[in-house]
Amino acid sequence: MASGWLSTRQVLWIMVFVGFAVNYMVRINMNIALVAMVLPPVRRLSADVLLNGSQPEPAGTQCIAPSLSPALALFLNESATEEDQALMDQPQADEPSGMHLEARLEAPQRFDWNEHEQGMVLGAFFWLYWSTQVPGGVLAQRYGTKLVFGLGNLVPALLAFAIPAAARTHYGALLFIRLAQGCISGLTWPAMHDMTAKWIPPNERSRFVTAYLGGSVGASVTYPVCGLIIDSLGWEAVFYISGALGVLWWLAWTVLVFDSPEEHPRIASSERLHIQKALVGNVTRKKLPTPWRSILLSLPVWMNIVAQWGGLWGLLTLMTQAPSYFRNVHGWGIRMTGLLSGLPQLCRMLFAVVFSTIGDYLLKSNRMSRTNVRKMATAMCNIGQAVFVIGLAFSGCNKIAAIFFLTAATAANGAVSTGALASMVDISPNFASIVLGINGVVTVLPGFISPIMVGALTYNNQTVEQWQIVFGITAAMLLVTGVAYVLFGRSEVQVWNEPAESTSAEDDDAEDDKTVVTVSSKCSDSVRS
Repeated sequence: MASGWLSTRQVLWIMVFVGFAVNYMVRINMNIALVAMVLPPVRRLSADVLLNGSQPEPAGTQCIAPSLSPALALFLNESATEEDQALMDQPQADEPSGMHLEARLEAPQRFDWNEHEQGMVLGAFFWLYWSTQVPGGVLAQRYGTKLVFGLGNLVPALLAFAIPAAARTHYGALLFIRLAQGCISGLTWPAMHDMTAKWIPPNERSRFVTAYLGGSVGASVTYPVCGLIIDSLGWEAVFYISGALGVLWWLAWTVLVFDSPEEHPRIASSERLHIQKALVGNVTRKKLPTPWRSILLSLPVWMNIVAQWGGLWGLLTLMTQAPSYFRNVHGWGIRMTGLLSGLPQLCRMLFAVVFSTIGDYLLKSNRMSRTNVRKMATAMCNIGQAVFVIGLAFSGCNKIAAIFFLTAATAANGAVSTGALASMVDISPNFASIVLGINGVVTVLPGFISPIMVGALTYNNQTVEQWQIVFGITAAMLLVTGVAYVLFGRSEVQVWNEPAESTSAEDDDAEDDKTVVTVSSKCSDSVRS
């Protein structure tokens, strides 16, 4: 036993949960820190808006008055840091108001980055995130999840310490740090599936995989906590504290976590025997050649990718666009939109725990087959989410309805831990990390495509009708992918999970090494450039 009252699997769940929370904290802390790093947004409003309090009126339904003055005042009051507010509260001078406001907003220790440059800083993390997905799975299979997942979290946390100095040195230096953080963080998700396959009995996987959603809690906590840190200690402290937490987690991970039950020095013999018995016929300890062709041609693999594509399209659209939607359409300030961004993520985690408990019960009691449990979960994750997104699309100017449907749609995505995420371990415990890596390469695309689509549809046209189109496309994506999985998805162990030994095993191993070296070299070369 790891302690007097926790099993080693429970300790592992906690460490994985916190690990993903740290992963997301390092990933998104820039989102809120950037608000304090750059000159306040009002500096960039057009002279006509600042002097006359008016802006072009978009065609369509607006839930807030077209005049910007009230909304601008609300935005200033709710989004300003103490430094900004002190600048704005200074007595007015005799010069014209636009010039005076411009002068008062020239704060020290701020960066004059325009919207495009700010977007580059936020997006740089994801530029090479995809490139280390498959290598993450291959490296975990070869060297162990403890090393790969641990370093995949530790190195980005260490790089966080360098962000303040990089930002002051040059804008490009900051992009370099963010790009490197994303490139290395890409190793984490696929690496974790290898450990899940070796530690968790098939009938417990739904509940264990909820630990992966620690990122949801990390996201929901990061925004308000980082806001308090900025108010008290300044924006630099956000990165120092995030980095320190990442290092502390890694120290605990090194001491408490091991790649398999056989390697754990403190596990109870009864728990080890229980795990070994449950995994008989699922996970082999011998070295196997990776059946790349079989994996890439497998229908169950691609059905999981399809389900994940739709689920992530819906989740990322809601998670990244909700603040803009509530601020621009409903006229809410930054504090309220920040709260609305965090609450649904907490509900997602809670729903995942409840739904996974039901799923594992159905499996243990033999009331439903593994394939049908995964289909039920994916139907909830994708089709159920689509229903709530449609409700959000037609909530119009009803703020309460919009909050309810946003929260319900995000929460429904929590069923993914019982659906496609767990299914990738079901179909191939021996190659689960590689399957998830391939999945990650493909499903990272919604993170790029969705923001472009939303930007094109709502540019200078923040109306209910345009957002209905956004949410309509999102719902359609969820429905199509959800129905496809329900019709064609499978979760039985595939025959290629344990390929026959052959004399070409060494050639396959060499091919694995070539894949890792090639993609990792691309990552390193891009970072250096």
